[in-house]
Amino acid sequence: MLNEIRNLIIQLLKSSADDYEIEELKNCKEDTKLYNGLGGCLDSLALVSLVSDLEALLSEKFGKDIILADEKMMSSRNSPFKDVNSLAEYIVQKIEE
Repeated sequence: MLNEIRNLIIQLLKSSADDYEIEELKNCKEDTKLYNGLGGCLDSLALVSLVSDLEALLSEKFGKDIILADEKMMSSRNSPFKDVNSLAEYIVQKIEE
């Protein structure tokens, strides 16, 4: 399941690269840094858009409503929005809850 979710995130980022106007997302991989507050390439608006799109895709794919962002996660030192892999691992945990 982890690889499936990781690939879903990567495909979503690649398809959204032009919308976000972030060239490096066209070649993103599992270690691509996400949120710029954590050294990544997405600003807060792009992160909110990604989270919203992911929540909709995950709900459709797994038939379960999953909330990915909350205040605690955004300020956490171990934020799941650090990179693609950490986000995929976080999503797997949320699905298994």
